[in-house]
Amino acid sequence: MVNGVPHEVDAGRDDPVVDVLRDGLGLTGTKAVCRTGVCGACTIAVDGTPQASCLLPCAAVEGRALTTAEGLDHPVQRAFAAHDGLQCGYCTPGFVVEAAAFVDAWRAENGDVTPPREEIAAALAGHLCRCGAYAGIYAAVAASCRGEHDTDTPAPVRVEAMEKITGRARYTTDVRLDGQLEGVIIRSAQAHARVTSVEVDGVPVVDLLPEDRIVRYAGQPIAAVAAATRREAQAIAESARIGYEPFPAALDDGPDAPPVYDEQSRKNARSSSEGMTVPGGWDGNVRGPFSGASKRAGKAATLIDEARRRDDPLLVTGAFSTAVQVHTPLEPHACVARWDERGDLHLHLSTQTLAMAAEQAAKRWKLDESRVHVVAEHVGGGFGAKSGITVESVAAVELARAYGAPVRVVFSRAEELTDAGSRPGSKTNIALLADDKGELAALAIDVRGRGGVSIGSASASLARLVYGKAPRRLRDYDVVTNEPPGTPFRGPGAPPLLWALEQAVDEMAHRLGEDPIVLRRRWDGNPKRHALYERALELPVWRDRPRSGSRTGRFRRGVGVAVANWIYLVATATQVELEVEGDVIVARTATQDIGTGVRSVIAGVLREELGLPAERIRVEIGSSATVPGPPALGSRSTTSVAPAARDAARRLLAQGLTHGAKVVGRRRGDRGGYVTPFSVQGMSIGRGFSGAVHVTEVEVDTRLGTIRPLSVWGGITAGRIYAERPARNQCEGGIIQGIGYALYEERHIDPVTGTVLTANLEDYRIPGIGDTPEMTIHFHQEGWDHVNGGGVGLGEVSTVGVAASVANAVHNATGWRPHDLPIRPDRLLQGLAP
Repeated sequence: MVNGVPHEVDAGRDDPVVDVLRDGLGLTGTKAVCRTGVCGACTIAVDGTPQASCLLPCAAVEGRALTTAEGLDHPVQRAFAAHDGLQCGYCTPGFVVEAAAFVDAWRAENGDVTPPREEIAAALAGHLCRCGAYAGIYAAVAASCRGEHDTDTPAPVRVEAMEKITGRARYTTDVRLDGQLEGVIIRSAQAHARVTSVEVDGVPVVDLLPEDRIVRYAGQPIAAVAAATRREAQAIAESARIGYEPFPAALDDGPDAPPVYDEQSRKNARSSSEGMTVPGGWDGNVRGPFSGASKRAGKAATLIDEARRRDDPLLVTGAFSTAVQVHTPLEPHACVARWDERGDLHLHLSTQTLAMAAEQAAKRWKLDESRVHVVAEHVGGGFGAKSGITVESVAAVELARAYGAPVRVVFSRAEELTDAGSRPGSKTNIALLADDKGELAALAIDVRGRGGVSIGSASASLARLVYGKAPRRLRDYDVVTNEPPGTPFRGPGAPPLLWALEQAVDEMAHRLGEDPIVLRRRWDGNPKRHALYERALELPVWRDRPRSGSRTGRFRRGVGVAVANWIYLVATATQVELEVEGDVIVARTATQDIGTGVRSVIAGVLREELGLPAERIRVEIGSSATVPGPPALGSRSTTSVAPAARDAARRLLAQGLTHGAKVVGRRRGDRGGYVTPFSVQGMSIGRGFSGAVHVTEVEVDTRLGTIRPLSVWGGITAGRIYAERPARNQCEGGIIQGIGYALYEERHIDPVTGTVLTANLEDYRIPGIGDTPEMTIHFHQEGWDHVNGGGVGLGEVSTVGVAASVANAVHNATGWRPHDLPIRPDRLLQGLAP
């Protein structure tokens, strides 16, 4: 019995139930993410008890009653919608099934009372949300336990909330076309080699190698094959015979490492930035330095050298490192490709860049753009990794042509954790000098980014944009290795920089005997962020913090602060089309929602401008077959699409809301124009910086070396907030990802073979609901009057400084300053050892 209906299926006794539900019965609300029982996205109820269906064999459910999210009708679903307990929604059905069972059991035993947070966390401990929507999930479960949503049907915070909560939302991994085959990528077992032959018996093979036939990391795509099922395709791929001419591999960043690129192949090195790789020369595997962002670099170097010679106590120096952080969205990279009878190309694609993907596909396969049709109805997270046409798309398109049938290519979790994207690791040397008045006198930062075979991990350059106009020498290097490529990740370059810089500023405050927030306020020339400093200074948790290192005993609490800014980016070509269909206004634009709530932003603007109820507005996004929309990169979606929606609404009002009326609104320029008069990937840089201040409280267990974040106050200055709860959810999720970066996330590579060892969600640890602190978000909305619409993006700035605030809190608690990230228990215990 599945959702009350009897079914008989043709399946093997050991086939996982998740596959039978998805492929046999079409119930795609149950998601296959980790396949190791770690993430909870595949959770179903078996005779009322939640279980991970990826580990459940078919034989175990014969004759039993199964309930999936599609068959659930429970108050907890309405609570998730009302309290915004979701972002991208890919993990949501599994959470909902587990939460419903917990709520029923809690109320039966305790009545309609709120459970302690630790009870909710324990019940949902087997579930992961990479977006970090845990605060809304806590609120939804608590409200359900109080019986608040037993009968009411509150308006969902997000337009698409109930689709995601009930499992009806259709992601690329859920697409199944008639005659569809499953594609699998054959990957390199060598970290560095020339591929001399690829032999596969009985099926067409699609070549995915570069022109020089050289693989430069273990896991690099070599070829692709397809079959009726993924299991069959995987068996074919595993039987492939690959000939290699091995080369020595650079698996560390030492000066004697063998070369990764020769002079010719360097030109094709991948970028870990958003297509804006700064210039730089090469010396073996080291590229750089790029020092173009420096300001009076010679003066800075002279001042710092003189301070070193006189052993100046107001010279703070240090070496800091960060690990590689993997994007790991729960919906893996996926593409379904189909060529139609006219030769048009149709792509279902999990992407952050819908319009860009269509443009790139047309160019790659030499088609008119009108003959490329890209659909991304729902996207299960991205965080910067799903940009443009990447290898899963190339494989699916070429396989579809070779096999004459639609082909779906979906990364496994191991592939996602190996070759789908990561934030480069880094090594930073910093020197920060204050003068005898306590003002910033000079700054020198050298950053060596380690993005595998990628270049462009610029971090030091971002220090040009903070803390006034003091002389500064800023040098960025890339050290390439035979490891998987880095890619842009939520605020590219900023977290490694702030990890070092914000700890150095904190140390300077201690040496000056000054409040760390007061020092930042004095050094910081951003007037909008000053309003955040004033708020932060009044927080009880800050006022009552201990003197650094004064605590004793096993458990020690501490409070730290860090600040951040981010560039204001905008997609100036954004348009929104409105059409009147009966009494409904339909809005369309070629953008995508990866969990940021862009549907809700558009709908909210239209409700405000047109004075219409929610049921009379429908937002249709996720298709390239309409007017241009923004990519979900660089915090530019809302600030691009909201003014265009407003412009369209006002045009429609002027024309009249008559059936068939159609208008197109555009994203007009700001007053005073843009810093860049040109556009990069459809992006312009606007005037001003968004800002953030994070105040974090932690508890350090000095016996076990663990760190527990207790509370985080996040102040954000990004101007107008269009959709308050989704914006707050974004900022809370940014805090969660920053905590993961600070405490847990670290990719490990086998030092001999180059194979990624952390290739599952057990070994690569991301934060769970139990790692979630109490969070308070404060929005300062003034100061952006020159911006069309009055607001800019906040996705990046809400996360990039969080790890540094955790480190400063650890120092406040213990007197020991972390230098290497993540702050693992072994590192903390070693640092505290006498």
